[in-house]
Amino acid sequence: MNEDTCYPPKREGRGEDQAMRISVESSLIDENGFFLPAIRCVPVSALKYHVDLQDLTEEDSSLEPVAAGDSLEMLRAEEEWQSVESIQPEAGSWERPDRAGQLISFNEALQHFQSADLSVCREKIQSTVPRRGFSAFLHCLFGPPQLRDGLQEERDLILAIAQCSLDHKDPVHGRVLQTIYKKLTGSRFDCALSGTHWEELGFQGSNPGTDLRGAGFLALLHLLYLVMDAKTLLLAHEIFRLSQHHVQHFPFCVMSVNITQIVIHALREECLSKECNRQHTVIPVVNSLYVAIFLHLAYIWKTQQKTILDSSFVLKDLEILAKRNPKQLLRNLDTYLTKRTKGLSPGKLSGTQAISESHGSHPKTLHFTGICDLH
Repeated sequence: MNEDTCYPPKREGRGEDQAMRISVESSLIDENGFFLPAIRCVPVSALKYHVDLQDLTEEDSSLEPVAAGDSLEMLRAEEEWQSVESIQPEAGSWERPDRAGQLISFNEALQHFQSADLSVCREKIQSTVPRRGFSAFLHCLFGPPQLRDGLQEERDLILAIAQCSLDHKDPVHGRVLQTIYKKLTGSRFDCALSGTHWEELGFQGSNPGTDLRGAGFLALLHLLYLVMDAKTLLLAHEIFRLSQHHVQHFPFCVMSVNITQIVIHALREECLSKECNRQHTVIPVVNSLYVAIFLHLAYIWKTQQKTILDSSFVLKDLEILAKRNPKQLLRNLDTYLTKRTKGLSPGKLSGTQAISESHGSHPKTLHFTGICDLH
């Protein structure tokens, strides 16, 4: 703590005493006359210069002097109070003074992984689904085109991120979590990286890292993209509100993780190669498909009165649709966002309604089942 700014100088005269009294008072009282929280930077010994406190002591001259033991306790309390401001985050903690409380964009988080050493994660990835015999022959004749050579590195980066787990000691990981929490809840304050507040966002436990399953940190990047893109933030809030419906509620973040898994499966099975080749990129296509699937899920969930009992079958149908017709999902998303941009109500999307009608009702299960549990 800077003593020059918090401690008053020694009194050498009445004029200096008066100046000090004004200085301390101005540091404690704001322009509206309210007592400021910044008083904690003023030591206890300086409070005697405050006018109101001084008047209180002068009114009752019968007060007994402070005992020696009480004086020692006061000094000890003063030292503890002054040490509060000097506490610094522990080494390796995600919360750094220059970054704490700052939101992080999707591009900044992505650049972190682009520059990070992901060699261990890359060793675990399987870029494409291995096929043998007649299956490989049919895929060669009738399957989707292969991803162009210049785009394979971008695809492998996505799959490598999906192998990364949440690291609470990584500052970027912490900022991603904080940004997701703040954008969904509207809170302006940081929260703990574990606790029941994450269950309120739709994680199944108090630690978000335990729910990432087969999607890894890519699941959090997708959530970050959803809430940080100005075009999709409103959609994120609408789906989040739907997930908290008293009848049709579902775990928002867990559902998002499963949608990320669907995208990973479609990418590995080369179902997105044609669209990636057309756009000459992979990451934007993957992000858009994630949002498109979430949009389609919300449409089905709301219009067909789905509940948590239908979740496993809805996810299975979404995976089939994402692999067979990703282009239609992307078109529906583009139509939805275009109408949003023009200030029109998207209503029922053409194509979405037709696709939805092809899905029949299914028997109901008793528990929430993720897409990874169906393989």
